[in-house]
Amino acid sequence: MSAPSEFSEKNCLDSLEGALQKDGFAYEQAVTMRPLLEEYGLKNWESFATSWNNLGVDRYMADNGRYRRRRYATYSVSENAIIRKAHQPHYQSRDYNTLNGGIERLFKPITQAAGSHPALLAVLAVLRRIATNLTPENLHPKTWHAEVHQFRIEANASFAGQPTPEGLHQDGVDWVCVLMVHRENITSGTTTIYDLNRSPAGSFTLTNAMDAAFVNDSRVYHGVTAITPLDTTRPAYRDVLVVTLRHE
Repeated sequence: MSAPSEFSEKNCLDSLEGALQKDGFAYEQAVTMRPLLEEYGLKNWESFATSWNNLGVDRYMADNGRYRRRRYATYSVSENAIIRKAHQPHYQSRDYNTLNGGIERLFKPITQAAGSHPALLAVLAVLRRIATNLTPENLHPKTWHAEVHQFRIEANASFAGQPTPEGLHQDGVDWVCVLMVHRENITSGTTTIYDLNRSPAGSFTLTNAMDAAFVNDSRVYHGVTAITPLDTTRPAYRDVLVVTLRHE
């Protein structure tokens, strides 16, 4: 969607929430996502994006791939506070992740600097606002359980990078936000959305820093196509922030 001449937080949230109510997902470009995040405290974006240069290799890949780097943290999110929890493993059942589910995966924690960065806190606050607005009042949790993932997917001449190696899937949460951080020397990485009958519902490519996708996880499936290098002599990767919310 195009940015209005004068940014309106209400208009942006109304647009996002309207799409989520109608279709179960929403795609928002950086031209309007950035000012929305700034309303919730975003600043010093570049220092946040730089933290993706310090992730650990995901050694839990059942396909034996070494193309994914990540860090992980969990939070308790309410209207009045965002509190980081003690570091814990990430778990998904095989019902939701047929490739890597069914085991506890203990990833490197998100660093203190990145985990308390105003850019991350702004994303958590925006997602909480949307989730709360779209949840019936009698079902509002006192706090939301948030999981935060920093992902870098790499590709080279020998292998394609798989942003969603488990394929088309749901995450087993209530709400998902995927925020583009950086694309370097890659092609593809297109997000695909399918309804619960697995019929195509939409597709888009997160291209610019702060392009975002929001998903009602109970209503749609999502996946991302493999990435390949444009120039095989140079590093090629896709950096994204994934934040999920579910009832505590």
